[in-house]
Amino acid sequence: MNKKINAHMITMLGLLIALTVVLSRIFGFETQFIKISFDFVPKIIMGALFGPVWTGVGAVAADAIGMMLFARSAFFPGFTLNAFIGGLIYGYFFYKKEVSWKNAILCSLSLTIIISLILTPIWLAIMYNQPLTSVVIWGPRLIKALIMFPIQSILNYVVGRALPLKRLKNYLATVR
Repeated sequence: MNKKINAHMITMLGLLIALTVVLSRIFGFETQFIKISFDFVPKIIMGALFGPVWTGVGAVAADAIGMMLFARSAFFPGFTLNAFIGGLIYGYFFYKKEVSWKNAILCSLSLTIIISLILTPIWLAIMYNQPLTSVVIWGPRLIKALIMFPIQSILNYVVGRALPLKRLKNYLATVR
C-alpha cells in the first residue's frame, strides 16, 4: 500500500469496480446456495495493475456497492471477507508477475479451495442454519467447482495475456 495513488489509478480502479458489479450482479446467476458469474475478469486486471491490497479493497467496494444496488439476499459479512481474500489472491498471483499457465491455474485452484470449498460453505451453514455436511451446501458447490475451475483457469490466462497490462501499468505509473 506504499504505492502513490493518482487520479488515473483511482479512475481505473473505479471503472474496474463498476465492471465487477455489473458482471456479478446483473450478468451473474445466483440462487440461495450458488453464485456463478464472470466478475473475476476485472479482478484479474485489478490484481495485475494494483496488487493484492488494492485489489482486495476494490473487491470489497464492488461487493458493498453491488449489495446496496442489487441485493439478492441478506447481507452477510463473510462474503465481503471472501471478496477481500479473493482480491488478495488475484493480486498475489498477477501483480508484477508474468501471466503464465502456472499462475493462472494456481490462482484458480487457490480461489476454488479457499473461497468456494472452505469459506463459503461455512458462511452458508451459518446463514441458513444448515449442518456443514449438508448435501444442500456441498452438491452445488462441488458441481460449480468442477465446471468453473477449468473455465476460470483458461480465462485467467487468456485475459492476462491478451490485455496490454504492461502498457497500462507503465501509463498509470508515469501519469501524474
